[in-house]
Amino acid sequence: MLTVHEVSRLTGVSIRTLQYYDKIGLLHPTEHTVSGYRLYDDTALEKLQQILLFRELEFPLKDIRQIIDSPGFDKGKALEQQIALLMLKKEHIDNLIDLARGLKAMGVKHLMDFEPFDTSKIDEYAARAKASWGTTPEYREYAEKSKGRTAEDNARLSRQMMEIFSEFGSILDENPAGDTAQALVKKLQGFITAHLYTCSDEVLYGLGMMYAGGGDFTAGIDKHAGEGTAEFVYQAIKAYCKK
Repeated sequence: MLTVHEVSRLTGVSIRTLQYYDKIGLLHPTEHTVSGYRLYDDTALEKLQQILLFRELEFPLKDIRQIIDSPGFDKGKALEQQIALLMLKKEHIDNLIDLARGLKAMGVKHLMDFEPFDTSKIDEYAARAKASWGTTPEYREYAEKSKGRTAEDNARLSRQMMEIFSEFGSILDENPAGDTAQALVKKLQGFITAHLYTCSDEVLYGLGMMYAGGGDFTAGIDKHAGEGTAEFVYQAIKAYCKK
């Protein structure tokens, strides 16, 4: 067991914040000492990690509480999203470092590049991650369409989607912006809209980033459809959404 002071030192979360989490029912201490001091065990620390991951995705505290207290909460999914977001942030920081080094070497007048300041990819991914946890119309539509489906139904839909990824995998030597790849993107978008939720171009682009974001999403697609397929699908989606 760790005291609230020890948890604060370990995690960097202030004592006041931990007290507030307790007050609003987000993270209760495991028990209290005779003197009334809060104590936290490993399970509580694991829950705190989950809270902090969702805070990185900029979820409101009330939504975090609803998600992590849900019986269907998927810890693996939360970690995959956090990994993908951190990779995007790392790319953003690396680009800023390269820009700063260029400015130091060449001067402002010779390096007028503002692209490294663009955080739209990070913002869009965070928005799509939020959508996947049920706080958006897309999720509510998915829940409605999923009513009554059996495990066999879900397995069949999963196979059908993987078949589309396999079609992408068969054209990896082609241009992702070419007609064949773009037709497959349209097919994928239509499949998602028909069976899951309305897949706007914005939603589709966010999914593309998740497919190529690393972890289980990427590994699953590449294992089924061939190495590099997830990235190819993302590039095809990106070209499709820019039209």
